[in-house]
Amino acid sequence: MYTSLTIAGSDSSGGAGIQADIKTMMANGVYAMSAITALTAQNTLGVRSIMEVSPSFLAEQIDAVFEDIRPHSVKTGMIPTAELIDTIAQRLKLHHAQNVVVDPVMVATSGSELMHKDALGRLITSLLPLAILVTPNIAEAERLASMTIHTADDMESAAQCIFSQCGCAVLIKGGHSLCDANDFLYADGKGEWFCGKKINNPNTHGTGCTLSSAIASNLAKGYSLADSICRAKAYISGALKSGLNLGKGSGPLNHGWNIK
Repeated sequence: MYTSLTIAGSDSSGGAGIQADIKTMMANGVYAMSAITALTAQNTLGVRSIMEVSPSFLAEQIDAVFEDIRPHSVKTGMIPTAELIDTIAQRLKLHHAQNVVVDPVMVATSGSELMHKDALGRLITSLLPLAILVTPNIAEAERLASMTIHTADDMESAAQCIFSQCGCAVLIKGGHSLCDANDFLYADGKGEWFCGKKINNPNTHGTGCTLSSAIASNLAKGYSLADSICRAKAYISGALKSGLNLGKGSGPLNHGWNIK
């Protein structure tokens, strides 16, 4: 059985975070485990409040997983503080974690800030060098690369900039920010576009969590990075096409669309 660990925040409405990750991993054929960085009280309209876990308790969760059921891949999501980022980096180094995918969650779909401003530098210097891939959206890539992104050429430049800082592969997601579904991967000195069809669905809560978890799932199963991205994009397209419509705001995806 292939296994994957998600290290992220909990979404009480189930559309993003730990809940979306576990659903996605199960739908992609891997056994999911979790270490929770924070509890959030949120729904499709926004985030009401956040309760962070202590660094020591987060370390206990990660150790408990690795010491018993070793994950074939690790995905990280919402990590609100520099101290929690350091804790994750220390534990992943200690356990020689493989196939680490970092979704640099900074702002919720609703616009709520999910990462303290002083944590960004630590993410770049402490966690990203341990990753096989980082998956920022346009806004996150702008922060990581310290530049504005308006065009496809800007995406390519930002990806190269982030790679030069961190040494891990970079997948910048086009999405609604550039009105397309084309993502750009920069890895090992080479760039590659992954094109997709724009799906007219306003319910996009948790798309970033879902994509990164699907990529991590396929890496756990032994697929290459490029194949894992292709398979993840196909999965998320199906989840969007399914047309689930829940909640009064930006609703969740149908993570189980391909489960018969």
